[in-house]
Amino acid sequence: MSWRSRSTARDGDRRFTAPRRIVVRVTTVLVVEDDPAISGPLSRALQREGYGVLPVASGVAAVSYCADPGAEVGLVILDLGLPDLDGLEVCRRIRAFGREIPVLMLTARTDEADFVVGLDAGADDYVAKPFRMAELLARVRALLRRRVPALMDIGGVRVDAAARRVEVDGVEVALANKEFELLRVMMSRAGQVVTREEILAEVWNDPSMKTSKTLDMHMSWLRRKLAGARPAADAAEGGSVGAPGPGAATGTDQRISTVRGVGFRFETD
Repeated sequence: MSWRSRSTARDGDRRFTAPRRIVVRVTTVLVVEDDPAISGPLSRALQREGYGVLPVASGVAAVSYCADPGAEVGLVILDLGLPDLDGLEVCRRIRAFGREIPVLMLTARTDEADFVVGLDAGADDYVAKPFRMAELLARVRALLRRRVPALMDIGGVRVDAAARRVEVDGVEVALANKEFELLRVMMSRAGQVVTREEILAEVWNDPSMKTSKTLDMHMSWLRRKLAGARPAADAAEGGSVGAPGPGAATGTDQRISTVRGVGFRFETD
């Protein structure tokens, strides 16, 4: 009997159905690092997280691989000090190909000017050596989560990432930079719990701020701004401006729920 994705065969009075084949797409991380003492543990840590890993030890090899438009690379971890091509030049060439692959740069240089030059060359984030593996993995997750749709419309909230505009029930709401990033992160994973550590890693690039009140303050401001758009939307529709709406009793929006001890969730209902 041949096995196919949906095949059946009779065995007496019983009917046998072959299991459906499930294909899972794995994100491939290109690790460009010439020091095996770093690339080895880093590759193993990424594999434990469920990523596919392609390690290369030279800038030329990295550029050659990224030059292939058919090469599926989800993220590049790029050492700044490579033996052949400088990591900055590798990053510039990747961008010259027109590929919008997230690039996380590793550098032993701690001068702020070097970080700025790296970001100007096209890097999306950087980690200074020596680094903590947990922090690097958090930044990898954060960069991959940023690959979200440019336009999201959920529960009456519309986010245009390219224009950095937010509308609630058709009314534009002005958000500060961190509030916008916070809303983008929550909506990109609507219906799921986003932990405090994940939010801090993506919005503030600092998961160590777990005990800080910064996140709670920004979340409170965001909720109030989303709730404040409701009266304006009611008035625009000819409704009673004084009529209470969702969140009116507390002055905060109910779209973002707190999951105590864990994080927050953007509700889809």
